[in-house]
Amino acid sequence: MPSRTDPRPLCGLYAITPERRGPDLTLVAQVEQALQGGARLVQYRDKGRDRPRRLREACALLELCRDYRVPLIINDDLDLAATLAADGVHLGRDDPPVLEARRRLGPGALIGVSCYDRLHLAQRAQAEGADYVAFGRFFPSSSKPQATPADPGLLRHARTLLRLPIVAIGGITPENGGPLVVAGADLLAVIEALFGRGDIRAVAQSFTALFTPEGTA
Repeated sequence: MPSRTDPRPLCGLYAITPERRGPDLTLVAQVEQALQGGARLVQYRDKGRDRPRRLREACALLELCRDYRVPLIINDDLDLAATLAADGVHLGRDDPPVLEARRRLGPGALIGVSCYDRLHLAQRAQAEGADYVAFGRFFPSSSKPQATPADPGLLRHARTLLRLPIVAIGGITPENGGPLVVAGADLLAVIEALFGRGDIRAVAQSFTALFTPEGTA
């Protein structure tokens, strides 16, 4: 699976688990459909306080992702990531610093950092040893309705200054994601447009196609 020492680039669909779970499929089944459609990275995102449930779900997802040789990233919970020996952690504004995450998770862990609409945060994350940075939201988003909007020009500027993979997040769909890839996004992080449209595998394939020459033409 890709890791900090893996030569394969991080590029493609970054599937982020929904907090509103559908009635027809378990979370693991939903994520498996995304993986079958080509997701290159999975993030377990759950803000609930039921830690035993979160631990069970994350364990099941880690086993699934290992089967598909795709990294599982834990959102905003360094303790959970360390307990599971997950493949990495995604850090937000109020989380521990990159250096602390690296110390606890080891040199091979993937550490991502939310940088919102602020390029200087991405430059700092790169200097501290992060493995990818995320900008957004780029479009109106039900999961981040209060987030400060970011402009595709930020991706173009970041591409000239950063050596790290760049993630775009926030309201991204197969219909509007192509220009973000052209502007410099290496990964498109998606929740609602992936897990809220019914045929998860087909939607994942649509996102994956955006990373081909035909998809960005």
